[in-house]
Amino acid sequence: MRERNPLSARPSPRVGYRPPAGALSPSTLAAFGFGAAAPVHDDPRWLRVALEPLGDAPAEVWEVDGEVSRGRQGDLRWSRGGGWLFAAVECREDEHGGPEGAARYAYGLLSRFVATADERHVQRIWNYLGAINAGNGDDERYKHFCTGRIGGMGEIFAHGYPAATAIGHHADAALLQVYLLATDRPGTRVENPRQVSAWRYPRQYGRTPPSFARATLLPANDVLAISGTAAVVGHASAHAGDIDAQLAETLRNLETLLDTSGMPHGFGPSAPLKVYVRRPEDEETVRIFAAKHLPGAPLLLVHGDVCRAELLVEIDGWRYRG
Repeated sequence: MRERNPLSARPSPRVGYRPPAGALSPSTLAAFGFGAAAPVHDDPRWLRVALEPLGDAPAEVWEVDGEVSRGRQGDLRWSRGGGWLFAAVECREDEHGGPEGAARYAYGLLSRFVATADERHVQRIWNYLGAINAGNGDDERYKHFCTGRIGGMGEIFAHGYPAATAIGHHADAALLQVYLLATDRPGTRVENPRQVSAWRYPRQYGRTPPSFARATLLPANDVLAISGTAAVVGHASAHAGDIDAQLAETLRNLETLLDTSGMPHGFGPSAPLKVYVRRPEDEETVRIFAAKHLPGAPLLLVHGDVCRAELLVEIDGWRYRG
């Protein structure tokens, strides 16, 4: 077992966007390339995400203080350093009976791995699956995914769900990608008073409600890890079909999370954000909005489908105090 720091929480990873070339260094906990043109590396710390970028295609890089080790266990890859753990699973749905079975398998691998680690407190999770909105009613693929996810979680999330994102990609429809960030101390879950907590959604959203918090304040109290945030008020989607109104509503939800968590107001250079855009033709509208309302914030825009078919845009990211 690795020795823990008994005095204080570990400094949070430093997240930024940079060119893919040279993204991996000795202090890199994880790095992500986006789309089919992203480089391929054998290093377990590198994940090529199945979301195509809109515009520039930087890599997302997580840096930590300390030496980083890494490895693989079948479909699971991992790295750890500075008191932090990255773990990811890529699998094919057609080898596990569909989205529900694949989610159960991926979360089972991750949960069992994290349960035996010093860094067993999961702070943040990302989920990317193909054709997320295909199917009607309870047969929607996202709803099957939610059922499989809760089935694979085991006891690792018994004390509260972490922040999370679930987005549909347009690559190989059978590909499921799930990855997480964990550390050796619990973070603080943050909810949005403008929204019903996801695990309390009414039955209309599926047999199994989504299992995530709206954000997590990391243990050192230095950064807010923000879940995928869209134009949801209460539990209902707002402004169907109106990209401008959805962007404005999403920003109100993001600002509310800052207020609720006690983080400084506003999003600028200390807030790297990822924007998931359902319709590529909305890219210019999103960039104009961001230039006005998120000045200076490092942005990565990708083509991705929000988990509700009527929602056109979702934003997640990090807000550092500094």
